Amino acid sequence: MNYKNLYENWLNDEYFDIKTKEELLSIKDNEKEIEDRFYKELEFGTGGLRGVIGAGTNRINIYTVSKATQGLADYILDQPEYTKEKGVAIGYDSRFMSQEFAEITALVLNGNGIKTYLFDELRPTPMVSFAIRELGCIAGVVITASHNPPEYNGYKIYGEDGGQVPPPKDTEIIGYVNNVKDFKTIKRADKEEATKNGLFNIIGKEIDEKYDENVLQQLVNKEVIEKASDLKIVYTPIHGTGNKPVRRILEKAGFINVNIVKEQELPDSKFSTVSYPNPEDPKAFTLALKLADEIGADVVVGTDPDADRVGAVVKNNSGEYVILTGNMVGVLLTDYILSQRKEKGTLSNKGAIISTVVSSNMTEKIAKHYNVDYFNVLTGFKFIGEKIKQFEQTGSNEYVFGFEESYGCLAGTYARDKDAVVATMLICELVAFYKNKGITLYEGLQEIYKKYGYFKEDIKSITLKGIDGLKDMDKIMTYLRTTTPTNVNEADVVETRDYKIGEIKDLVNNTTTDTNLPKSNVLYFTLSDKSWFCVRPSGTEPKIKIYFGVEEETEENANNKLKSLMDNVMEIIDGILK
Repeated sequence: MNYKNLYENWLNDEYFDIKTKEELLSIKDNEKEIEDRFYKELEFGTGGLRGVIGAGTNRINIYTVSKATQGLADYILDQPEYTKEKGVAIGYDSRFMSQEFAEITALVLNGNGIKTYLFDELRPTPMVSFAIRELGCIAGVVITASHNPPEYNGYKIYGEDGGQVPPPKDTEIIGYVNNVKDFKTIKRADKEEATKNGLFNIIGKEIDEKYDENVLQQLVNKEVIEKASDLKIVYTPIHGTGNKPVRRILEKAGFINVNIVKEQELPDSKFSTVSYPNPEDPKAFTLALKLADEIGADVVVGTDPDADRVGAVVKNNSGEYVILTGNMVGVLLTDYILSQRKEKGTLSNKGAIISTVVSSNMTEKIAKHYNVDYFNVLTGFKFIGEKIKQFEQTGSNEYVFGFEESYGCLAGTYARDKDAVVATMLICELVAFYKNKGITLYEGLQEIYKKYGYFKEDIKSITLKGIDGLKDMDKIMTYLRTTTPTNVNEADVVETRDYKIGEIKDLVNNTTTDTNLPKSNVLYFTLSDKSWFCVRPSGTEPKIKIYFGVEEETEENANNKLKSLMDNVMEIIDGILK
């Protein structure tokens, strides 16, 4: 059935509600919009669904969410380990339709005889990960589009270990979802009946309290917080889910001077005060920095809508507030946690640090310094979660800390996804630690650079929407895959990693080895001067992302080389698109 036939079907079939039909009638004269909504089904990828809210097969709505849930239900019921005692934990964020999508998810699962635990109000994504483990669930679902613009929402699936589903189970679930061919075959329970039968359950405060206990156990030096009682913190939840849990944790940890950005305190589906609800975007901190200037804050922290990512802002040597990148926060916390554990004698000889292929190379150097193992995984925190699971199953290592450059990290194993709540607490503890030493966190970062070298990283994103955008993404990846650059920024390309075919090519010795990682559409290029760049289509947004990294002996040289590398690579990308 082509897109026009599908459009007419949705307009005329009694299965679809009046509201949906009215929305579709409003675009009856917009052929391009009709095509974009119906030319394909919204792809259920390895992380779940993510798309623009609206009517159509290529949009996220009550029908596409129901279909995804029916596929999940079919998958669960086919698993030998499933029992009626196990259920599915469900959470949601502050976005448009999130609560409605969450309830529909529960009722479709209930319609298939599967018990559900739905949070009583919005909660951070990592709390759902925790709830899965705490309640012994077989799976979990989070309704969120993370830091995407307001018109988006999403649907993420978690496994029984609390992590996002890794390969090959992710593709198995995709198969079940794709096998749901007819919306009318979807089973959905009546809410009152499902509640009466013990299938539809509401959870809340009891999970919050246990979650808090586990997060607080990740404090490294509670005494440094007590000594820095004058520490001034500004916090913004950017209209998302972090407001209550972050404030609660900071208070329990002993931080007594926490100042909230009032304009961004409450949930707001429009994210009215920001153009992009992402702590990676400097503009998201405009109001927070205004408050920070007024009170002379030591640190500013902000969490994204589902509170799994955190950004931090501190004063530099000139007294100006500067935003720390995800890599900067990651290496600071890695070094702090390892150094303090070693000093206290609590660092395991099986300790392990995990980061991703596009994150700072400094992390491996820090791990070696403290004689702990370092593991590099693909982009996506589910791969860090999968490693934690492997450690527990084999006893080979003990997880200490993990992070990815995209502002996400996790300390502890109570959850299996990045957690901005624990990250905010640890960032504030780290600021207190350095304040007790008489220096700022920025000066602490400079100490790290002097110790390990000046590692600098950055990222460029090219937005490529719609059908033409997909073609352009494919064009870039195909060209770089088949026509490998030999020299970039006056340095030879000495190694290429193609994670799609699982090969690492040493271009100097002309040898090929296996990446030993799952297949993913990622290309990585290492240069003779220790620089690198990596190209990958985003798995959650209509973007292609280009990552860059350099290593130098001085900050000035590192900054200059990074800029030059970025300019050079972007010229190559622009040339491909012409």
